[in-house]
Amino acid sequence: MPTTLHRVPEAALDAALAAAVKRSRKLLNKRALVAAAASAVPVPGLDWAVDAALLSRLIPEINKEFGFTPSQLDQLDPKKRDQVQKAVSMVGSVLIGKFISRDLVLKAATKIGMRLTTKQVAKYVPLAGQVVAAAVGYAAIRYFGEEHMKDCIRVARQAQLELPLLGYSV
Repeated sequence: MPTTLHRVPEAALDAALAAAVKRSRKLLNKRALVAAAASAVPVPGLDWAVDAALLSRLIPEINKEFGFTPSQLDQLDPKKRDQVQKAVSMVGSVLIGKFISRDLVLKAATKIGMRLTTKQVAKYVPLAGQVVAAAVGYAAIRYFGEEHMKDCIRVARQAQLELPLLGYSV
């Protein structure tokens, strides 16, 4: 599965952007594994609750890596904040610079609704279905996270935003 960093030409990414993608992907991989484990458990609704909880924590963490939490945006000078808001509206993201609630995550997750429905049906087939449900659960969270990271990259580039290095190395 090609990742966000592989879809964006490596030479075009500056060090801070590459570091933010790397840190975000590390968070995303951990959360996707938890989602896969929850998806394999044949308890009705457990995977949806886990997915919503994971995404409601993951999206703000990715936003933080890119400097897009509400508090980080409030610290920008007004001109730069306007540039970011224009870039957000151009990209069409509802998850950048907002306080993330489970309702907002579930609303945004309608993009991957078919995958989640497939996961629900598959998990009730003994053994093979649980493996399929786990794989779909992992893929759905990864897809959602990768799409959000792509939105963050586009906003950062369009707004010409210098990203925080947050004390990490590339």
